[in-house]
This record gives sequence, C-alpha cells and structure tokens, in this order.
Amino acid sequence: MLNRYTRLSIPVLALAGVIMLTGAAAPASEAAQVRAAEQGQLRAIEAPAAWPLSTGRGVTVAVLDTGVDPAAADLAGSVITGPDYTRGADPPGYQPPHLHGTFIASLIAGHGSGPGRADGIIGVAPAARVLSVRVILDDQEPGLGAYNSKPRYAGAIEDGIRYATRHGAQVINMSLGTSQPRPGMQAALGYAVSHGVLVVASAGNSGGTGPGYTPYSYPAAFTGVISVAAVNDAGQRAPFSDRNSSVVLSAPGVGIIGAGPGVSYLQASGTSPAAAFVTGVAALIRSAYPRLAPAEVVQALISSARHRPAAGYSPATGFGEVDAVAALRAAGRLAAARPGTGLAAGSHFGGAPPGAIQVTRRDAPRVAVLAGVAAAGGLGFLVALVVLAILTARAVRDRRRLAGRPQPGSAAGPAGPGGPDHG
Repeated sequence: MLNRYTRLSIPVLALAGVIMLTGAAAPASEAAQVRAAEQGQLRAIEAPAAWPLSTGRGVTVAVLDTGVDPAAADLAGSVITGPDYTRGADPPGYQPPHLHGTFIASLIAGHGSGPGRADGIIGVAPAARVLSVRVILDDQEPGLGAYNSKPRYAGAIEDGIRYATRHGAQVINMSLGTSQPRPGMQAALGYAVSHGVLVVASAGNSGGTGPGYTPYSYPAAFTGVISVAAVNDAGQRAPFSDRNSSVVLSAPGVGIIGAGPGVSYLQASGTSPAAAFVTGVAALIRSAYPRLAPAEVVQALISSARHRPAAGYSPATGFGEVDAVAALRAAGRLAAARPGTGLAAGSHFGGAPPGAIQVTRRDAPRVAVLAGVAAAGGLGFLVALVVLAILTARAVRDRRRLAGRPQPGSAAGPAGPGGPDHG
C-alpha cells in the first residue's frame, strides 16, 4: 500500500495515517508498481519526452524543506546535505524523519533504483543534484512547537535561501508557505534573484470551492518567485489549491506518488508536489541552456504552458500547466535568437552585484508584466525586461531609503502564528 499524507484543517500540513514501508529493501514487485504508477504524473507534464533533450545534468537544485534522506534508494548519491537551521528544536537524540523533504526531492531529481534503475521513483530532472537545507520540521516532530515560537528560528528560511545561493544552487524549491510575510525573507529572496537563482514555491493549500480569492501565501506571493498552483488530471485547479494573482503556473498536485526516507513510498495531494514538478522542468532548462537569463527561463516556462486559460491568465492556474518538452523547445528558440546563450559549458548565473533588493508582493501589475512576456515575442519580452528593471530600480531606491529603520515583525516567530506550512 502506498502511503498518503493529507492536509488537515490546521495551519500546517499533517501526515495522517502514514504507514511507512520499512526494511532492508522494498519488494521488487512493489518498486516496479511504483514506477508504473507514477508514469501518468510524468506524462502529464511531458517529462519523458523531454529527457532526450535534457536530464538536468550539471544543475544543483536546493530543496529548502524538512531535510532529505541521502540514503533514500531513489536519491542515493544525488544529495548534498547542507546545514540544519532547525537544530535544537527537537529533543537531543531525536532523529528527524525527513518525510516531506525526501518526497519533494524525489519528484525533482529521483533517479530510480533496482537493476538498471528501472524501479522506484524517477524525477523530472533525474541527473540533477539536490542540495538539502533543513529549514522547517515535519508535523509529527516533537520540536514543532519550539520551532514555531522561539525567536532563534525566525530566520531559518531566509538563512537557507542565502546558503543555497552562496553554494551554487541554480534553482531553489520551497514547497512551504505562511500567511505572514517577513521582511527578512523578502531580502533573502532579493539576494537570490540578484544572483540569477530561480525560486519556485507552492501557492498554498487554503483554496476552497466558493467564489473569491484566497489570501496570499509567502514566499510564493513575493516578486521574483514562481508561484505554482495544483491541478488535477484534466488540468483543472484542485479544490484545495490557492487562487489569487500570485499564481504563475500550475502542475499536477492530486494523488502524486513519490519516495520517502529509506525504502518507502508516499502519495500526496497538494501544491507542494506541483511546485516540485515546475522546479524539475526549470532544472532541465538550466542544464540544456545554462547561459539563458533567469527571465528567459521564466519566459520559456510560461509561454509554453498547456491548458492555457481562455483569457490567457487565471488566478486559479496562472498561465497554464507546465509542459517540459515544450518549455525546452521554447528555451531553445530563445537561445538561438541570442548568440552566446545556447548549449555551452559552465553553469554560473547572475553577475549582479551582491546584496539584497527590496522585493514587493506580486500583485496585479506584476501579473500584467508576466502576461506581456507570455503573450508577446521578442519586443514584448524586451518591454517586460524594461518594466522589471524599473521595478527593481525603485525597489533598490526604497531599500536605501529604509536603511537603518527597524523592520516590523522582527521579534515574531519563524513565520508568524502557526509557523510555515508545507505546501
């Protein structure tokens, strides 16, 4: 039986009724069943069709989460373990389960297991490396209350963003969120974006079936972050998925199968796995076209999306559902149009001066800029870049104006009441 974790009506994702599959090795028949069962979710975003073009080799994806088990069968040899910014929250001697983080990492960069790696979970970018940075706790950990209440953990997520940026991550995945925006997180995201790092986050699981929009979730709603909603097999918004103007793209998020720690498999529904799928596609592009600017990678992702809303954009599903092979082809066209940005050695991005910029909430004007990128060709893209440059200049000006002033909420917990939420 595959494990399932579901979201309860509390501010954090809960793992309900999980029965871990343990042992020295999973039964071969079960691992084979897992590989067969995940094919639908991979085909939904055309990942297998993209692998002849890119498998993510040479790209490091930072997974800021509950930690990734480096011994997980489908991730063995692909995980670099970074710092644990939650250290001390759990009692001495307690071993964190790394459930959520391992699950997310497997969807991004799982390489399978067994003979010929033909069994188990294969991720969207199976040749990519994972940099695991532990910034939050799984819900059943005994230190969750301490983590959410003690000021010492207030900067865990932003510390993780900065660490990942300094240690070579080209893409950062944050399948987590909170309703409380933090200035420190804004600054850390600005630091990452200014160094050419793509940041992907889950839009949130507070959606409902009624009319109206759901509150923003952070970091997804900060400018510079690709906010991902969840859709079902038909490309329609999942009922739990947040619906607001922060949403940029969507991806499968219902009944998603992934790997757990050790030898185990999980099944989950949420915007967490949806964000992981988009992160994997971004890794494919960064591997195949390492000299494309981050804005061009975003352009490739949104201009090639499938199940595009009738009006071009919807706060329910963004610009549509990510399509791996179409995004790679769009990236190839962008690279061909600009000499020197095609396939080439090296994977260093950025070049902007160090230091954070003030990042503002993604709202209607931000969506309009992205819509211009999606709908227009080269001229529209250039115009969008000019607008983004103006917004960035204003943000830098505001940061300098605010320098030295105390930031509101600096004494709060890691993300306000309830702490961060797994997406």
